[in-house]
Amino acid sequence: MVKVFPFIFILLWSSAFITTKPIIDNSDPFSALTFRFSIVAIGFFLFSIYSKQKILINKKNFIESFFSGVLFHGFYLGGVFYSISKGMPTGIAALIVTLQPILTNALSGPILNEKVSIKRWIGVLLGFVGATLVLGLDIGSEIPIAGLVATIIALIAITSSTIWQKKLSNNLPLSVSNMYQAIGGFTFHLLVIIFFAKPYIDFSQTFLIAMSHQIFLVSFGAFTILMYLIKNNSASKTVSIFFLIPATSALMAWLFLNESLTNLDLLGFLITTIGVYIATRD
Repeated sequence: MVKVFPFIFILLWSSAFITTKPIIDNSDPFSALTFRFSIVAIGFFLFSIYSKQKILINKKNFIESFFSGVLFHGFYLGGVFYSISKGMPTGIAALIVTLQPILTNALSGPILNEKVSIKRWIGVLLGFVGATLVLGLDIGSEIPIAGLVATIIALIAITSSTIWQKKLSNNLPLSVSNMYQAIGGFTFHLLVIIFFAKPYIDFSQTFLIAMSHQIFLVSFGAFTILMYLIKNNSASKTVSIFFLIPATSALMAWLFLNESLTNLDLLGFLITTIGVYIATRD
């Protein structure tokens, strides 16, 4: 079962980009994320109680998990949601944050003392080339500066969060760690609303369906799988699978949103898949 976790993660994480647009069409990005992580935190709390996990943790573990949530659920998701709300195409946003494995590979050596082989670098670079073919050559609209800046912030945040999470020394149960990370994300977005944003949510059927997908399948499902993979694999090896996400998102957009998919896109799929295979087979 564990061997299929990366494939399940790719499908669930990619689908999040498809359901982000319906959410921000019915709310401002930070209100949506505040609502999402309030539910996620409660969900992980209840599961931790049900599974008889120790909820009260020491200060060090709390700060580590909380700060990880601020980076991942706060700056990363906040950046992605905000960029799309400003008109950034979801596929291009997915492509930019897919640069994460290159940054993680560059930093995991000096920070985590991981050995990143030439073979893995080749796989990472092939993955980036493939992802660029799928999405990078399809840029036909003007990219908003605010959206671009927000996406770059999201890229830096998810890279930092991955390395930070791998560097953590605590052995907290996933449900407890995820609960405090969700609290960190909730707190971040709540503060953004209080000081900077005008809160707005239209609890339409479309919003509720899309939000339910992101809460249950992405936050409870994909994120838990990601934390498991980071904990049990090298950081650079884990994030290499992210190169499959833009291509998978493009395929989902073709299937469910009737977006076009060219022969060049299909070539990108193939190159990306080969790159990920090489990067994760050290």
